[in-house]
Amino acid sequence: MKKHLTLLFVPILALAVFSTYAKPAQNEASSFVEIVGQGKSDLFKVSFDRYKAEMKDLPIGIFDSGIGGLTVLEAILQLDAFNNVTHEVGPDGRPDFEDERFIYLGDQANMPYGNYPSEQKTDFLRELIIKDLIFLLGGRYWASATGQLPRNDKPPVKAIAIACNTATAYGLESIHAALKQWRLPVQVVGIVDVGAGGAIQSITEQNKRGAVAVLATVGTCRSEGYIRAIAQKASEASITPPAVIQQGCLGLAGAIEGDPSYISLADVAKAVDYRGPEVGGQAAPIDPGLIGQYGFEAEGLLGDVDRPASWRLNSVKNYIRYHTASLMESYRNSGNSQPISTVILACTHFPFYEDEIAESLERLRDFRKADGEEPYKHLIIENPSFIDPADLAARQLYETLTGSGLLIGENDQSVLSVDEFYISVPNTTLAGVKLTATGEFTYEYKYGRNPRRFECEYVKRVPMSSLNLSHAVRETIRTKMPVIWNRLAAFTQESPRTRDLPDSARIEAGASN
Repeated sequence: MKKHLTLLFVPILALAVFSTYAKPAQNEASSFVEIVGQGKSDLFKVSFDRYKAEMKDLPIGIFDSGIGGLTVLEAILQLDAFNNVTHEVGPDGRPDFEDERFIYLGDQANMPYGNYPSEQKTDFLRELIIKDLIFLLGGRYWASATGQLPRNDKPPVKAIAIACNTATAYGLESIHAALKQWRLPVQVVGIVDVGAGGAIQSITEQNKRGAVAVLATVGTCRSEGYIRAIAQKASEASITPPAVIQQGCLGLAGAIEGDPSYISLADVAKAVDYRGPEVGGQAAPIDPGLIGQYGFEAEGLLGDVDRPASWRLNSVKNYIRYHTASLMESYRNSGNSQPISTVILACTHFPFYEDEIAESLERLRDFRKADGEEPYKHLIIENPSFIDPADLAARQLYETLTGSGLLIGENDQSVLSVDEFYISVPNTTLAGVKLTATGEFTYEYKYGRNPRRFECEYVKRVPMSSLNLSHAVRETIRTKMPVIWNRLAAFTQESPRTRDLPDSARIEAGASN
């Protein structure tokens, strides 16, 4: 059923429509930005001097709350929508970013970002986002989780793509404000605005008039950034804004990443504080009356299969089935009869499972109750369009760099020979840190932290390797994104930043390890 929409062109729009997104707490954000700008922090530093020189040879930065943003990097690397010489629209058989190099950061230790707003921690979330920005603009990293001293030889970046929808919704304005205060000419592309534009373009160009479903994290939905952005793009296109239905997919991104709060090995599940959907749960309740709609697979459930009250979802597929059923049931109860024609995969993790999401929605469209009723048949069209904002962000990034004269040409050369990939891990040396049995922050500790503790380095940002990517995550990257896998392998094998990695931690191109 998968119908993946490829859009030929998205015009350059303003890098941010500030009124679209949630407003930052200016006092909290500005104080941290001021401290960094004055060079008063030993832990968080920006390479200001490097930005006084030519910037074209610097890499492009991408950050996300985990590995999901690699889908954005893959879209960038595979983009061929422009002529590399004239920059005119139209493929030329060459990747548009073929001469560029990238630095990727996945803030996995602090993910999922989407939970911070629901825990009333939006100020702390914005601090995390500014720290992601500082990492990309600075040189500091750790060679390993057990390293005794940080290193400072990582190059800064000339432009940034915010791969995370939640980070865009809550942090884009703070990022622009920080760059303005620091007087840095770094270009930034967010993902919410382009995703909304892609949905409206799909509706108009594909003549698929109907409602838009947004599958996102709880935090992204809470921001209502997509609702406002879709309304604005509809106005710009001179069409009536479509109905928008959101589903905050609690636990799905975490399950894809292997977060033990949402998915566990059966033999350790009892020792883990489960945070996913459950019967009687407040954030994501399982309704025993919808068992047929959910269609859970027994092998993806923990608990007694005959007692729904004991269930714990324990597979990505069952999370998808829960959230797609919840989406359709909520839409049915809304009283809106406009069929869903467009689905935005508004979390970078979700495109990994676009086929499974499409399959689950198709199953619900054809679902028939025992009395013959088909409750969702008229609420979703056959073969809806799926919008992956990553493709659109790649196009906007290209246009932004060419417009600012920062795209590397045939006669230029990047300061990096290979792309670089980093991930955050808990700083276990920090006083008071609380970890689960599997080494992650406990839920209470992760979401109980408060802003303005600038003397604390909660995480270490280290090179990605088999030491900090689980086998399941490595297999996801290898099988679903082979281009990324090979570049990650080159990083672990060739980069000076990974020179001290043990051979067992290095990744081999094309191999399963």
